[in-house]
Amino acid sequence: MDTKTKIIRDWTTLRQKIQSLRRRGKSVAFTNGCFDLLHEGHVSYLEAAKKNDRVLIVGLNTDASVKRLKGHQRPIVPQEGRARVLAALECIDFVTFFNEDTPLKLIQAIRPDILVKGADWKGKEVVGSDIVKFLGGRVELIQYIPGKSTTNIVGHILKRAKVK
Repeated sequence: MDTKTKIIRDWTTLRQKIQSLRRRGKSVAFTNGCFDLLHEGHVSYLEAAKKNDRVLIVGLNTDASVKRLKGHQRPIVPQEGRARVLAALECIDFVTFFNEDTPLKLIQAIRPDILVKGADWKGKEVVGSDIVKFLGGRVELIQYIPGKSTTNIVGHILKRAKVK
C-alpha cells in the first residue's frame, strides 16, 4: 500500500475499512499525536503499538490543533508532510487527521479495540479510555525512550544556533 492510500481524510471511509478488517478477524489499535519532527522515540513507540499483527491507526493533530497545543512556532512540519512521513512507516496502516485538541471525537467515530499511549500517561486520564473500555477494549501504555522528544530536539537546535 502506498503512502497516499494510507492517509485517510474521511472518517466514514476509515470506519468502513475498519469494519472490513474486523470481519477478517483483525483488531484495531489507535494512537495519536503531533509527530512533528519524527524521531527514534516516535518510531520505537509506533513499532511497539503495531505488535501482534493488529491494524495501527494514527490520529494526527492538524496544524491548527498543534498551534493551540504547542504554541505559534509549531508545527515545524506541515500536516501533509507529517502524514506522509508517518504513512511511509511500515508499522502504520492508516493515518487520519483530527482538528480538535484531543482525539475524543475520532475515538468515538472509529471505536478502536486498543488505545495506545506512552507510559508517561500512567496514572493520568487517557482521553477516550472510558469509551474503549466500555466497548470491551483496553488501554496499553508503551514504554518510551527518555529524552527523545521533538521539544528536546528543537531546544538542542536553538541552543546550537545561539552558540554560532
